[in-house]
Formats: sequence, C-alpha cells, structure tokens
Amino acid sequence: MKTISVKVNGKNVKAEIKPNLLLSTFLRENLNLTGTHIGCDTSQCGACAIHLDGDAVKSCAYLAIQVDGSDIVTIEGIANGDELHPMQQSFHENHGLQCGFCTPGMVMSAIKLVENNPKISEEEIRKGLEGNLCRCTGYQNIVKSIKNAATVMGG
Repeated sequence: MKTISVKVNGKNVKAEIKPNLLLSTFLRENLNLTGTHIGCDTSQCGACAIHLDGDAVKSCAYLAIQVDGSDIVTIEGIANGDELHPMQQSFHENHGLQCGFCTPGMVMSAIKLVENNPKISEEEIRKGLEGNLCRCTGYQNIVKSIKNAATVMGG
C-alpha cells in the first residue's frame, strides 16, 4: 500500500491505495465521486475527464499514485453551491445531452477548451472534442452548448 495526498474539489485528501489503482477508480470507489464515469478503461471515450493541475485529462489514463500532490477537480466540484457552472447550465438549456453518460467528461473537457480559447469556433470545438465520444447524439447540441457557454464565460 502507498499513501497519497491530493486536493480534490478544494478538499485535502490523504489515502492509502494499491500502487496499481487507476485514478478514475480512486475517485469513484474511494472518494464516492461517481460523476467521473468509466466508459472504456482504455482512454478512448473521455467519459472520465477531470481537471488535473489545471488541465483536462482522462482519469483512466493515470494511476492514482502518479497524482500524489496534485489538485483535482471533478464534475462534482465545478458548480458554485446550487449554481451550475456556465457550461453545465448551457448543456441543460441547449439539450447537450441525451443519456447523460458522456456528459460529465464532455463538460470537463469543454470548460478547458473554452478557457484556453474564449472565442472558440464551431470547427475548433469539434476538433477539441475528438477524444470524447457520445453514442447518442450527432454532437449538434453539444457543440451549440459549448458555443453558448463560451459567450457566457467571456468569449
């Protein structure tokens, strides 16, 4: 067993873990943050996207031990109390989801896309979402949601 210390959604967490524990599993099973979805375990689908030290990453591509000392934000940590993050609100208002399985990863990836490029174009959104798979939609309302959130977020 190894001990790690991380900050998750603003709270310091110290945990004893097995060295081969995936970060996605650590978040879901050890911390009960089940908004981080596991869709493939091969870093193909993006359902497990989180923010790690300020970057959007696929949490199934990391061992928990690799993130010792890091700052992690999950989908549970982006709202301000009862007030949704602008990206969450935009997905809600623009019907950017169907079954909702990919939505947390889409939202987490989209936030960083917009933060890094506030005037993001539709083409740039589509290119930026290449690592996030949605099996339900044609991506039209996802792209619309991100574009709308970009204007709210300062683009």
